[in-house]
Amino acid sequence: MSRATTRERLRYWFDGTMARGTPALIGWLAVVLLTMILFFGVSTWLLVPSTGDLEGKGFLETLWITFIRIADPGAIGSDDTSNVAFVAVMLLATLGGIMVFSALVGVIATGLDNKITELRKGRSRVLESDHTILLGWSEQVFIMLNELIEANESEKHAAVAILADRDKVEMEDEIRERIPDTKTTRVICRTGSLLNPHDLEITNPDESRSIIVVPSGEEESDHQVIKVLLAIANRTGGRDSPYNVVAAVNDSLSLGPAQLAGGSSAHIVDVDDVASRLVVQTALQSGLSAVYTDLFDFGGDEMYMSEEPRLVGYAFGQSLFAYATSSVLGMRLADGQILINPPMDTPIRPGDQLIVIAEDDSTIKLDGGATPVQEQAIVRPLAPPPTPRMILIIGWNERAGRIIEQLDSYLPPESSVHVTARHPGAKDEIDSVQPTLKNTSVVFVAANTTSREFLERLDYSTYHHVIVLTYDHLDLQTADSQTLVTLLHLRDLSELRRQKYSIVTEMRDDHNRQLAQITQTDDFIVSGKLISLLMTQISENRHLSTVFAQLLDPEGSEIYLKPVEGYVHPGFPMDFYTVLESARRQNQIAVGYRIHARANDEDYGIVLNPNKRDRVTFSPGDRVIVLAED
Repeated sequence: MSRATTRERLRYWFDGTMARGTPALIGWLAVVLLTMILFFGVSTWLLVPSTGDLEGKGFLETLWITFIRIADPGAIGSDDTSNVAFVAVMLLATLGGIMVFSALVGVIATGLDNKITELRKGRSRVLESDHTILLGWSEQVFIMLNELIEANESEKHAAVAILADRDKVEMEDEIRERIPDTKTTRVICRTGSLLNPHDLEITNPDESRSIIVVPSGEEESDHQVIKVLLAIANRTGGRDSPYNVVAAVNDSLSLGPAQLAGGSSAHIVDVDDVASRLVVQTALQSGLSAVYTDLFDFGGDEMYMSEEPRLVGYAFGQSLFAYATSSVLGMRLADGQILINPPMDTPIRPGDQLIVIAEDDSTIKLDGGATPVQEQAIVRPLAPPPTPRMILIIGWNERAGRIIEQLDSYLPPESSVHVTARHPGAKDEIDSVQPTLKNTSVVFVAANTTSREFLERLDYSTYHHVIVLTYDHLDLQTADSQTLVTLLHLRDLSELRRQKYSIVTEMRDDHNRQLAQITQTDDFIVSGKLISLLMTQISENRHLSTVFAQLLDPEGSEIYLKPVEGYVHPGFPMDFYTVLESARRQNQIAVGYRIHARANDEDYGIVLNPNKRDRVTFSPGDRVIVLAED
């Protein structure tokens, strides 16, 4: 192979400098400009007689005159035309200057255009700290942003960084359209691949508060989540503590691989499991939907963990009365163990934290002392014998089998579940689930669940609860449309027959959920929105992952809405301390109540975390919101 010539080497070197972009081009033009000034200045000094404009001028002054002619083409018009040599040299210098400065303007304009294009791509590094990172883009981004903005309202300089494979300007425009006021939170959008470690570095994860992998809602989305978790875990950053990562998988089979990919510090939400539990619990507890919505979002009361040294040495049951405007749910022990509704005599030790419901962490303050309990208002209830229940499930999807199994863990013996659906795999799955059920028998009828004629033949007076599931073997919009049609028929039949029964409806698209939502708390719509709210809560406080898991687990204490007659006598004006004491004697924790007469109000009659000093008079049919084991 022949050796490169000097000319080739020089050209190679020149091409390399030109490839460095706008600064290199400007540098070369500056070299050309200086060369022109020196060449024409020296030529003028040596070749042109010192007459006319050059009379009495030194070398440096000649260079300055030359530069003026190069920079300002109009200057040549005032030259003395009698000196032909001088005019000729200055004319050449002016023509050269026109070409150099024209090229300079073009280079600068192109450079600015390239810089604007680069900025539009959103490739600059985020310099925020203690910020939340959202990885991905879907409808859930706006739900999460709204919640984070509410959560950060008390902070002066909060920030949320979004990284997605979308145009930065388009993301910003859509956010401004959907969320005009971000209050104290800066929203920063960046464009990049979630699987590229260099692109992840743009969001400055080492200084972040938390990272949320946004659910995409697409097929095979779990595979994408696992890859993103691996990309985060394999980063070689400068962070000492583990990343606070929150993600969600749609299929329970993906939970194990996702946890392995994310590591022990990642919090993986099992969408199938959580959605199934929410359907079951809200179906069996009229009004529970409003309670969960309040707990999951940042708009009302949220859960906090507070260490109170002045309560060290007291029993947990005594701490229930320590706050007038906060409700105690449990404890986080110094070793990290979470206890929801622990035994009332559990001692509070140094380092233990109380899990409380409060409007804001600034409102968690010890009260001066509880008011005296009204003993005459407290009842000593007898546990009613369990009575079998009948549940109607309309529709079918991959969660239905799990929902039936979880219903079986809550329902008393000799209960029954009737299922009607038009789904190819429903009958076979019911046959496989039936032998594992202890308290429930399942009856299946294949039918068109959108048919008015079929729905009219059902006797809804025999059912305690109705669950409407969306089909998963149809495309998203078709499935939700059929669910909406079924729901409209059920509501109409309920009004025509004057029958009241709770309806829990599952939707796959949050837009369709909004179409179906009405001011009936029993028509609770379970959708990706609740999963997004749950993920946002966990991102703000990682320990809430265990709290919510225990609340949704039938083995421990859950939230119930129980008749007020089981705690206090209706008709007695009393403060909430009396209700709290009655529940404590039953090893339960009262955290609110529901006024039946206000069930159709905007708040559905739900009062969560009331001021315990406020007096209230209960009526028959009202309910107390309690944490209890059954």
